[in-house]
Amino acid sequence: MSFLSDVASANTNGLLGKILLALKPYINIARPDHWFKNIFMLPGLLLALAVGATLPENFIWIFLSGVASVCLIASANYTINEWLDAEFDRHHPVKKNRPSVSGGIKAHFVYLQWAILAAIGLYLSYHIKIEFFITNLTLLVMGVLYNVNPIRTKDRVYVDVLSEAINNPLRFLLGWYLVVAPLIPPSSVLLSYWMGGAFLMAVKRYAEYRYIDDPARAGLYRKSFIHYTEEKLLLSAFFYALMSAVFLGVFLVKYRIEYLVALPLFAILFVWYLYIGMQTNSVSQAPEKLYKQKKFVIFVAALGLVAVGLLFVDLPWLHVLLEVYEV
Repeated sequence: MSFLSDVASANTNGLLGKILLALKPYINIARPDHWFKNIFMLPGLLLALAVGATLPENFIWIFLSGVASVCLIASANYTINEWLDAEFDRHHPVKKNRPSVSGGIKAHFVYLQWAILAAIGLYLSYHIKIEFFITNLTLLVMGVLYNVNPIRTKDRVYVDVLSEAINNPLRFLLGWYLVVAPLIPPSSVLLSYWMGGAFLMAVKRYAEYRYIDDPARAGLYRKSFIHYTEEKLLLSAFFYALMSAVFLGVFLVKYRIEYLVALPLFAILFVWYLYIGMQTNSVSQAPEKLYKQKKFVIFVAALGLVAVGLLFVDLPWLHVLLEVYEV
């Protein structure tokens, strides 16, 4: 938001500056800096192409409007998230400074912003295809279930992680439906994606819990923390990582055995991210700041290139691992 701040500062006495200063907290709670998370759509798109999907004639427009719609739906979820978290965020050492806590935003404008973002996002989705629309609507509904009482899954131990992580396979499906692909991808890859997201979220919870360093205060900040301990969060992260690997293995053996070459790299990715999460004041509390971990980012980019390459490269000699030989 530095651009807005610079423009507003240059026009402090003008109407434009006043408008930008008034809008800034509302743009902040929409968290456009978190839009990068929608890169999780890309594997869905690439896998669809690898299994024979075709690009529609107007693919560029579909791709741009599809990504825009997902970003808007995500911002709608972030908007309602920050507003409804205000009473809890006041107990967090950093989040207590958010505009929702300090009174810098008004409820009627927050709900109006949520409705506008959701409406535009769904409108764009509807004009892509019905499957894309339904998936994006599900992403919006999951944001409501996660944040809004009486369900508010983010307050429920373990369910908080699993309900947030399900956004990962939803993004995968959104990428899948950007092209003319089979009805749905293999369930094994969706489950692996879900458990991988749960691992990332559990490590984030672990880093937050350690950063607050006070179980009583942590419970005031996040109700699920009343039931968590550092050990429970670490063990749950380990469980999610194992489940992600198991489902990935099922997918690889059945559909794309070439990925066995990359399995050690995926293992390093899990271990490295856990290592980051165990650091003091870990950046995993705010994944949008992971770019500061330059070596990790380079490794992820390299892994991404390997993964894309293996989607389109056949290695027949790997099939010997599936053969049964008589003794």
